[in-house]
Amino acid sequence: MDLSDINVTYAQPEHARYAEQIVNLIYESALQRGTGIARRTPEYIAAKINGGKSVVALHGDRLVGFSYIECWGHGDFVATSGLIVDPEYRHLGLAGAIKAKTFELARLRFPFAKLFSITTSLPVMKLNSRMGYKPVTFSELTDDEEFWRGCEGCRNYDILQRNNRRMCLCTGMLYDPVQPLPTSERPNAYMLMMRNSFKKLFHLK
Repeated sequence: MDLSDINVTYAQPEHARYAEQIVNLIYESALQRGTGIARRTPEYIAAKINGGKSVVALHGDRLVGFSYIECWGHGDFVATSGLIVDPEYRHLGLAGAIKAKTFELARLRFPFAKLFSITTSLPVMKLNSRMGYKPVTFSELTDDEEFWRGCEGCRNYDILQRNNRRMCLCTGMLYDPVQPLPTSERPNAYMLMMRNSFKKLFHLK
């Protein structure tokens, strides 16, 4: 088996049936790594899928990978989260393919937002670095209280609290598109067409 056998694509509403499996994969991966992770519910994951904010990797009808994006601070920041690969499909380069597709989705949906990630995973940090993310302090990330409340389900939340939300075991990484972009770098006709297609497909505003 190789990466060409796997379809990495923007999730469609029909993929919401995988929500519970995705939650279990994310949690099991965190347990194996011995790291903390904010727990998500199947309903939360399904909402990301139905809202056009996620990426799935499929081998036939089998879900083998997933990631999603979250918008914070009135669209000023977008987080890429929940990157997971089925243990049987690791070491194929699949994580990189999913990460690249999620990055593409985030730039398509929110072309002027700063993209960020907080993670304890060294492979994820390496993938982020290849895409232009830079390590930053938490003070450079969103100050949206709802985002930080999402950390309450993490086993390391007490560390975050003790440090007044300045640091934790996670590393913060940021991709800044440098706003405002020059006219030549603003979304072209194809990008605008794709964004409009997303809005129609998922009934978005």
